[in-house]
Amino acid sequence: MKKIVFSLHALNKIQILSNHQIFVDKNLITKIITKPDMIEGGYKNRLVAQGILDDKHVLRIVFEESEEEIKIITIYPGRRLRYEKD
Repeated sequence: MKKIVFSLHALNKIQILSNHQIFVDKNLITKIITKPDMIEGGYKNRLVAQGILDDKHVLRIVFEESEEEIKIITIYPGRRLRYEKD
């Protein structure tokens, strides 16, 4: 398994989300990155992995992947209705 590295911005987002009663930790992010429900292309050749956060929300993880590592750029919650497609 590739090494997973968190950007300072991603670490700050974990704290910001917890301040808003949305509790995410590195273990959940790692779980979603290794077994995402969906991956799609993002801005500047980045990828966006998605996994279920709760009944109404998903967690979206923007990352860059190289041969050596996966770098988590940022994370954000989203409504399942918006991001889940049939």
